Amino acid sequence: MEKLYRGYNHKKFIPPDPLQFVYKYRRKADIEIVAFLASALAYGRVGQIEKSLNNLFGLMGPEPYEFVRNFGTKKRKKLLDFKHRFTAGEDICDLLELLKLVYEKKGSIEKHFLSGYNKTDDNIIPALGRFCDSLLNMYTATHKAVPGRGLKYLLAGPASGGAAKRLNLFLRWMVRDDNVDLGLWKSVDKAKLIVPMDVHIFRVSRMLGFCRRKNISIKTAVEVTDRFAQIEPQDPVKYDFTLCRIGMSKNSEDWNMIKSCIGGHG
Repeated sequence: MEKLYRGYNHKKFIPPDPLQFVYKYRRKADIEIVAFLASALAYGRVGQIEKSLNNLFGLMGPEPYEFVRNFGTKKRKKLLDFKHRFTAGEDICDLLELLKLVYEKKGSIEKHFLSGYNKTDDNIIPALGRFCDSLLNMYTATHKAVPGRGLKYLLAGPASGGAAKRLNLFLRWMVRDDNVDLGLWKSVDKAKLIVPMDVHIFRVSRMLGFCRRKNISIKTAVEVTDRFAQIEPQDPVKYDFTLCRIGMSKNSEDWNMIKSCIGGHG
């Protein structure tokens, strides 16, 4: 696993991962917002994700934080025609409105997340659930209405029944610190992170014998994370980026490297 990590965990392998957009910014607030939006829209075909994110960040301009901080009717109109699969411009606008409130009340997404983070929890799942619930409740309190389906999808936490892949991806980017992940958040323990379970990691994990479940769910993600924790207890999602790259690859040499791991961990 370390050989694979050393070979693939480099910035040159980031594109076409949505993480590529985060590296275009330097200010913490810009990075948080871009990372949150990039991970939220990380579903569907890779090419479409890139196209949608280029469109969205182009509309928001060179300073995403300023766009969010001054978000209002004029900026909402600017985004109404945005579309990414079944995420509409209104959904993005509702999310940006919530982020504006987060920055007004807490000063950063990290501080808002920490308000529901408990160091005694076994993993990040409870904190992630509280984070999503707090944002959805914030919408209800502001609009006196139930959040729409589109906003709920963008904030689909572990209670939704899925693997919360996109939110766990955001946390990996923010918490871990290496050649790929930014490590912007210093107050969250990376040992509590959960693998962002997508079809590529699911495929590789089953090949390695790390899970026997047939469906992707939060339980699947926890099961796979627990197996990785046997290798790297202080950093169980360390190999996520590397294995995702290999999972997307059609190179037979990449898969032979994976197969070479099976004897020791299958």
